[in-house]
Amino acid sequence: MDRETHLLKSERGHSIWRVLIVTVCLSSVVPLCASAEIAITAPQDVHAFDTPNDGGGNLTVQWPPASWDGPDVRYQILVGEASAIDPATFTIVTEFPSNTKYVGETKTAWWTRQVEKTWHQMTIRTVQGVEIKDGTSYAVAVAVVQGDQRTVSAVQVATPDVNWFNWNQLNNLLIAVSFGGLVFYTIGYAKRHDIFLRRIPGLDAVDEAIGRATELGKPILYLTGAHDLHDPSTIAAAVILGRVAKRAASYETELLVPHREPMTMAVCQEITKQAYLEAGKPDLFKEDANFFITSDQFSYTAAVDGIMLRKKPAANFFMGHYFAESLLLTETGASTGAIQIAGTDADHQLPFFVTTCDYTLIGEELYAASAYLSKEPVQVGTLCGQDIGKAVILSAIAVGTLLATISVVTGAQWPQLILDFFRDLK
Repeated sequence: MDRETHLLKSERGHSIWRVLIVTVCLSSVVPLCASAEIAITAPQDVHAFDTPNDGGGNLTVQWPPASWDGPDVRYQILVGEASAIDPATFTIVTEFPSNTKYVGETKTAWWTRQVEKTWHQMTIRTVQGVEIKDGTSYAVAVAVVQGDQRTVSAVQVATPDVNWFNWNQLNNLLIAVSFGGLVFYTIGYAKRHDIFLRRIPGLDAVDEAIGRATELGKPILYLTGAHDLHDPSTIAAAVILGRVAKRAASYETELLVPHREPMTMAVCQEITKQAYLEAGKPDLFKEDANFFITSDQFSYTAAVDGIMLRKKPAANFFMGHYFAESLLLTETGASTGAIQIAGTDADHQLPFFVTTCDYTLIGEELYAASAYLSKEPVQVGTLCGQDIGKAVILSAIAVGTLLATISVVTGAQWPQLILDFFRDLK
C-alpha cells in the first residue's frame, strides 16, 4: 500500500507541474497573438506630386512613418484617373513592406529634400496597366495592409511634367564651373609667365632615336593612333609629330607617317610642312611622307607591319590611342631592332607598350609631352590647371575619408552634409 500511495502522490505531482507549464505557456502566447493584431490606420499627411529634377513621366509619393511599420505590415501604392473618387477602382502599381522605401535611400541631395529622411517615398513610373503621361493628372492613394485589415489614405491628385533643371546636380555644376574658371586662370597666367614642366625621360629619347636613324641612314616611322582629331590623344600625337618632323628635317632623315583617317592625314601634312619650313629645309619636304592606307583596323596593321619589314626604320613612334593592333605593331617593330617610343592614354594597351617599347609615355604624360614641346600657353595652362584640379580632388578624398570616419564613430550628422556636396548624384 505504501508503494501504491507513493506512486499516486508522484503521479499527482507530475500532473500539477504539467498544468503549471501549460498555464505559463498559454499566458505567454496569448499576449503575442493579441499583439499580432495591431490596430493600423490610414497613412496621414500623404503628398503626391510631380517628381522633381527629372525628365518627366514620373510621380512621387511621400508620407511619414508610423509606429507599426514592420515586415508584417505592407504598403500599397494605388493610381487611378484624376476623375475617380473611389480608391477601390484604382490600380495597385506596387506593394512593399512598411519598413522599406525611405527618403534617405534615394539619390537626392540634402538641399532638395523637403521632408525628413525617415519619411517613406515611392516613385511611380509607367507599369503594366498604368501609363504615366506628362501633362495628365492622376489620383494617387496609399493603402496599409496587414492580414485582413486594409485602410486607404485620402486621395491626392498630381500631374507629371518635364523639369528643365536638375537641382540635385547643382554641386556638380558648381564644381565644374570652378574647375573651368581655374583652367582659364592658369591659361591666362601661362601667357604672362613661364610655367615649369617636369622633364619626361621619353622626350630625351626622341632626339636619341632620331639621331640613331640618321646615323644608320634609315627612315623614321611615326603613327598617330586609331582615332581622329576629335580625340585629344590624336591632337597630342600631331603636336609631337611637329617636333619629330623638325628634327628629322634638320638631320635630313626620311620620315614616314602612315594614316588610317583622311582628315588626320591632311592636318599632319600641314604640320610636317610647317616643321620643315621652321627647320629651314622646305625643299626636303615630301607630300607623300604622310600617306593614307585604309580605315580598316587590321588591314592598316598588316600594311604598317609590311613597311617595317621592308623599310626597316631605325625609330618607331606610336603616339595616340590604340586598340588590339598595338601588340602586333610593336612586336614587329621590336623584331627589326628599332628604337620604339610609345605614348597613349589607352590604359588597356599600356602593358603591351611597356613590354615591347624602349620608352613609354603613360597616360597624361602624352599631353604633358605635347605641352612641353609646343610651349603653347593654352596647352601649358590647361595642363597646370588639371594638375591643380587633381590635387584638389585628392585633398577632397582625404578630407572626405576623415569626415566619414568621424560621422561613423561619433554619429554626428554634419559631416554627411559636407560629403553630400561632393557626392555625384545621378
